[in-house]
Amino acid sequence: MVIDGVINSPHRRPQTAFSSPSFRKLSKSDELGNFSTVVRRHQFLLTALALLAFLCTVYLYFAVTLGEDDSCSGLTGTQKALCHAQHVKQTVSKGKLKIL
Repeated sequence: MVIDGVINSPHRRPQTAFSSPSFRKLSKSDELGNFSTVVRRHQFLLTALALLAFLCTVYLYFAVTLGEDDSCSGLTGTQKALCHAQHVKQTVSKGKLKIL
């Protein structure tokens, strides 16, 4: 037996077309919100980005300050090329190849 019409239930709210807030047309400023709203919505991503930037800064600081000293820095031309070739030969003979 099929009942035509709407079944009324005490747990069901009546739905009217286009009455919910999702159907309302929002202006461009309402969609984006103000600055504090954007910060609150993306707080996790902004925190992760700040932490990543800090860690990269620390890594680069130590990579530059504790990096290998270049003994060929004062040389020019063929002398510099021979010095680099000599360093490469020494590292390959030790079994460790370090890419500069």
